[in-house]
Amino acid sequence: MLLRNILLLGSLLMLGACGEPKLPSPFKANEVTAKYAQADFRLHDPSGKVVTLADFRGKAVALFFGYIHCPDVCPTTLADMAQVMRMLGKDSEKVQVLFVTLDPERDKPELLAQYTPAFYPSFLGLYGDAQETAQAAKSFDIVYQKQATKSGSYTLDHSAGTYLIAPSGRPVLLSPFAQRPEYLAQDIRLLLAMK
Repeated sequence: MLLRNILLLGSLLMLGACGEPKLPSPFKANEVTAKYAQADFRLHDPSGKVVTLADFRGKAVALFFGYIHCPDVCPTTLADMAQVMRMLGKDSEKVQVLFVTLDPERDKPELLAQYTPAFYPSFLGLYGDAQETAQAAKSFDIVYQKQATKSGSYTLDHSAGTYLIAPSGRPVLLSPFAQRPEYLAQDIRLLLAMK
């Protein structure tokens, strides 16, 4: 009888520890809304117009930080996003890809105006001065640092990943670098379907 009571008590304790089961996320990217729900920026488009994240409400936003002279991560990400836009077909009209430069010294507005649309016509490059850039990066926990090269120039080490933001501004997802384009397209379709 004592053994039976001990087993029963042990079973009840284990069941109580389980709690409510957590449903799997429908997203391939990480859901980071709690951390970035208030994240924003105040930057400029290539024409000099001041823009914030709120200017893109009503569209799903894919937000990426990088720089034009990046040898690998940035062009790869933009090429992947161009593939995603083609996969989305007509839904691509409801998506805005934003490329925020972390290198305003070299990435001048006229360069951004040519660089981002070279990957896909609707892509938009954004820039700020050093302080605006630092504030935008901090808002999204982007880390970046200059690294001198032997030629006397520099590269930038920077965080890589793409933020996917629903048309309403929530939820916010963080997709890792080199995420498969079909996964990105799937997540964007789910964001577009949210009311």
